[in-house]
Amino acid sequence: MARLNRKVAAVRVKTEAEIMQAQPRRIWIALVVGAVIALIAAFLLDQSTAHWISTYSSSELKRVMRIVSRVGDWPAHMIAGTIGIAIALAAGSRTWMRIFLAMLVALALAGVTTRAIKIATGRARPSVKTEARWNGPQLSSKYHAFPSGHTASSTAFFVALFLARKKLGAPLLLIPILIALSRMILGAHYLSDVTLAGIIGVICALLAVHWLRQIRTPHAAIEGRS
Repeated sequence: MARLNRKVAAVRVKTEAEIMQAQPRRIWIALVVGAVIALIAAFLLDQSTAHWISTYSSSELKRVMRIVSRVGDWPAHMIAGTIGIAIALAAGSRTWMRIFLAMLVALALAGVTTRAIKIATGRARPSVKTEARWNGPQLSSKYHAFPSGHTASSTAFFVALFLARKKLGAPLLLIPILIALSRMILGAHYLSDVTLAGIIGVICALLAVHWLRQIRTPHAAIEGRS
């Protein structure tokens, strides 16, 4: 009877372990499917969204969005992350040093990734008058619409913070959303450009945080309190 109980317990532990291992796979599959659906929907809504924005946006709104877009570029995020690391270093907080480092790594990954895709695809910006929207490899910024570098960098930066400190990072996720809106209102990107950029930003943030978790020390975990 004791041997049978041990076997039952072993089977139960194995089953629970298999369930725990299967859950992350299901989550990842759901995220991938959701991202694909969102991107397809964004492509279908590109022209109608661009037309609606051009019809209802005002010169005052564009002026404000131009400021948001300028402030929301990657240098501002880089400066903020560097200042954060300096403050964390002065305060002797290893945890926050690693959090800001993860944010900067995610920012860099997103920037490199979007730059490569921009050059390779050569998609004309909405403001560019041309019949050929996809032009292949291009170095001119007029054909660097896909994806949005501003949106990807900001998303990666603040999603990395959200993964480490959810309560603090959650409201700050409004920043990349505002930046994405500013890029569309200014005629620099289509809806699909900022959608893919958001997806890239989330992936880069996950990679950066995962990498730092792999090399973390026992007393410097990057996992945050939710």
